[in-house]
Amino acid sequence: MKSLKNILIAVLLFGTMASCSSQSRVVRVYPAHGTVVTTIHNPRVVVHKRTNFYFADGVWYRARGRNYVVCAAPVGIRLRTLPRGYRVVNVNGRKLYKYKGVWYRKSGRNFVVVTV
Repeated sequence: MKSLKNILIAVLLFGTMASCSSQSRVVRVYPAHGTVVTTIHNPRVVVHKRTNFYFADGVWYRARGRNYVVCAAPVGIRLRTLPRGYRVVNVNGRKLYKYKGVWYRKSGRNFVVVTV
């Protein structure tokens, strides 16, 4: 009887630990276009066609007064480095890079936003 009780306690503890570890996953989703934020943490300013775009944590913004608005990544804009967590994907024999739904292709030392 004692061994059955010990086995049940062990199973219960193992099940609790397994369920806790599965709940600790973080899924980051690209915010909806048009979302307005007041501050951006460590943005990179990228000028494209005489317009300043702000890039932080894989999300693209445009300034609107004192706020920033989430926008689509401008096609053709160039970045020196991609954020951590990008994925390499082969599409029709081309090596592309994907991060938060935005597609990039390597062009020399830069990465260029493309449409797929």
